[in-house]
Parts: sequence; C-alpha cells; structure tokens
Amino acid sequence: MNILSFESSCDETAVAVVRDGRQVLSDAILSQADMHALYGGVVPEIASRKHVEAIAGLAEQALAKAHLTKKDIDAVAATYAPGLIGAVLVGLSFAKSAAYALGVPLIPVHHVRGHIAANYLAFPELKPPFLALAISGGNTLIVDVKDYTDMTILGATRDDAAGECFDKAARVLGLPYPGGKPMDELAQKSEGGVYDLPRAHVEGADLDMSFSGLKTAVVNLAHNAEQKGETLNRAALARDFTRAVSDTLVPRAVEALHRTGHTVMVAAGGVAANSIIRADLETACRREGCRLYLPPLSLCGDNGAMIGAQGYYEYMAGHIADLTLNAYATRDLDENTF
Repeated sequence: MNILSFESSCDETAVAVVRDGRQVLSDAILSQADMHALYGGVVPEIASRKHVEAIAGLAEQALAKAHLTKKDIDAVAATYAPGLIGAVLVGLSFAKSAAYALGVPLIPVHHVRGHIAANYLAFPELKPPFLALAISGGNTLIVDVKDYTDMTILGATRDDAAGECFDKAARVLGLPYPGGKPMDELAQKSEGGVYDLPRAHVEGADLDMSFSGLKTAVVNLAHNAEQKGETLNRAALARDFTRAVSDTLVPRAVEALHRTGHTVMVAAGGVAANSIIRADLETACRREGCRLYLPPLSLCGDNGAMIGAQGYYEYMAGHIADLTLNAYATRDLDENTF
C-alpha cells in the first residue's frame, strides 16, 4: 500500500511516500529554520505562507523520487493535530484535495503518533507493546503504546515542552534557532556542575513534568550575570541545563516501565536527538534490562515519512476521515475521534 503523506505542523514542509508503513520510498522536506532564525523562533504567519508556496512542488518531488505516478497512490495521510493551526491547515487542506482528486481514502494522523511511528521505519522488528518517550518542541509525553493505534498518556508536561525550553535557553545564551543542536554542541565543551538548576515535581502526579521553572532559572542566571558585569560560563550552563532536562525525563520514563511492565522503550521527537539524553536513556535501559530503540537523527525531527508510517496503521484500524476533517492546534494523542 503506497501512502502519500503530508506534515506541516510547524516550520518544515514535508511530503513522503511510504509503503506498508515500513518502507520509505521518498521523503521530501523543506525547512524554514534559516528564515525563522531571524526572529529567534517560528513566526506562525510566515510559516503558513511558506507551506503554501512549497507544498505542491514537494508533492510532485516526492512522487518523482519514489518513481511513482499519481495512479500508484492508494491513500493520502496528513497531520491534522497538534501544531500551529495555520500551518496544520495548509498541509491538511492540500491532502484533502489530493485525496479527493485521486479518489483515495484520507487518513488523519496525530503528529506525536507520527513521531513514535518513525521508529518503525528504522527498526523493522519493532512492534507494540512498548513505552514511548515523545520529546519535541511542542510536546513532552510518556506514552503506553499498547498497539499501533491504542495509546494511553501516562505522563506529560504541565507547561512548556522540553524542546521549547531548549530553544529559549539557547536564545538566552546567544545561540541560533533552532537551539537543540547548538545547545548539544556547546554542552560537550564542559563537564558542568557549575549551576544548580531546578528539577520540578508535580504533586500527586509522579509521571508529569514541568519545565517553566527551569527555563525561568536560566533566563534569570543570564540576566543577573549581565547586570553584574559577570562572565557567564555558557558551556557549563548548557551542560547543566541539559542535565536538568534529562534528570526530569529519564527517571520518569523508567518508573513508567516499572508500572506498565514493558521491557521495550522507544524515544521519539526532536529532543531525542540530544546526545546527553540519548546516553542517559541507554544507561538507564541497560541497567533495567530493557531494550531501547533510538531513532536515527534524520527521523527525530519533523518529516513526512513518519506520518505515512503511522498512517498505514491508522488505515488498518479503520481510522478514515471524510472531507469535513478539521485541523486542531491541540489534541490528545489517545483521541480517535475526528
């Protein structure tokens, strides 16, 4: 089954062709990162307009790279939630038009489900059930993946996502947007242990997380140093910040393993590319005797292939939408109503 899939939830326009949920035939991506770097973050209106400009050409490019014609497409999948609402609407609207024109089913895909499914493309042997740690710029979730489309949220951030925190900390440290990779590179230049940063706990919800206090602490450290004319140890702060994020994520993921009884853990999303967090997950899973799947860096960020991968399993579960399908800025990944 050949699925033409669309992802446009933030600042990457991506179109892919995926066969049977596991084989990537093509994955065309156009990033807007350089443009948004001028503003230190994504400007929603600009992102939406750039998606409009790029999406038709990328669709043609994806078909050409896959060596397929429009007649070879069996279904169309698209991110319908969550994300910047204008950006999501562009990809979803184009996908609806494509499905209508081609006379094929339209498959709605939750963005975070797509991130988790990226692992199916890298690891053919991977099958549910497993625990997923989904960590990206807009979402931070601990998910019980019981089956390909049966998922339950066990823990989530109460405020900022981990990836958003990385971007804000990077901006304070004078690093370019997006901040994840520059922060990782800077953190490698120090052993840390210089700055005492908070690790928040949510009373009565041990698996939930909070990152707003950590973000505020970094901002205050930078501003206080500037006001006092002191030199900020940027590399140490990047290291200590990353350590605080990892100390928030990894123990909770391990605790979720204990509660569910799973012996397999999967990481997903842009923050899963961070080398320190990856190393901490590997150490924790080795200690617990748990099998860990870490997606290759190329599949950590937003891409169309992950939407096609999850789209296949949504289709097999009968999750098909009609042309009244709407886009949503927020949506829990365990909601199967469209």
